[in-house]
Amino acid sequence: MTRTASAFWLNESGKGEVRQVALAEPGPGEVEVRTLFSGVSRGTETLVLRGGVPENQHAAMRAPFQEGDFPWPVKYGYLNVGVVRNGDLSGRTVFCLYPHQTRYVVPETAVTLVPEAVPAERAVLAGTVETAVNAVWDARPLVGDRIAVVGGGMVGSSIAAVLATFPGARVELVDADPAREEIARKLGVGFALPGNALDGCDLVFHASATEPGLTTALNLLAPEGRVIELSWYGDKKIAVPLGEFFHSRRLTIRSSQVGAVGRPDRTYAERMAVALDLLADDRFDALITGHSAFEDLPDVMPRLADGSIPALCHRVDYGQAHVPE
Repeated sequence: MTRTASAFWLNESGKGEVRQVALAEPGPGEVEVRTLFSGVSRGTETLVLRGGVPENQHAAMRAPFQEGDFPWPVKYGYLNVGVVRNGDLSGRTVFCLYPHQTRYVVPETAVTLVPEAVPAERAVLAGTVETAVNAVWDARPLVGDRIAVVGGGMVGSSIAAVLATFPGARVELVDADPAREEIARKLGVGFALPGNALDGCDLVFHASATEPGLTTALNLLAPEGRVIELSWYGDKKIAVPLGEFFHSRRLTIRSSQVGAVGRPDRTYAERMAVALDLLADDRFDALITGHSAFEDLPDVMPRLADGSIPALCHRVDYGQAHVPE
């Protein structure tokens, strides 16, 4: 009898479905994982949902265990926490960069053990906190830096959370949505609307994926200041304000992208381990702003995309979704 699992696929713009997929038996060096939770990375996954990945970025945007090709049909996602069912890791909770699927088989090297101090529900944030860790490695902040994070979505809020306890730093989350002030309070950082943000910043992380957000980030910099640009604009073209004070203040815009490790002395595995260790802090719970059942994803994903379900990280629960033995 062919073993099967259930997986969420995107079919065409704004639509998706749960499909039955074949599940191989684990071979040597492989593990079978039963999913407990997955997370929807709203910015990236809704871009994929609407078919907004530029053709010249199809290869760069592939998720590690993606099936299908952009734009559709495609099985996409990378925030998955489950329990190993076989081998030496049997019974251990692990994180994997796998799409939304009830069970799956991957090389043992593709999973990372979740520390006992980190609840499985919170561990779905590991992939995004890994992005935040990489951004901080790229930025190399100094003690006492004046720092702003422009864009209080999942990535921006994760960066603010990582920097909240950085020695002597002034950290402010800047967002056009006043509701994000409560997120900032829970993370332990300041908050401001764009017009009220503190300027004179040594360092600004930009994660709003909007042209006004990038303009705000540049406006907040002190002379010799740097913008660390994390926004993924997809197929959108934006104008960058490189006139006015850009040259006279000797400003810098630097890209940060999780596909490359921001330190030459660290590996991908070490970076992920750092992210999971950080998630022992319960402040990160503020980033999980909603949850729903796996079976409801075809209805939930379009509502996440159009904003009718406001979210940073939306958690997907697999309590009753598992294929019988």
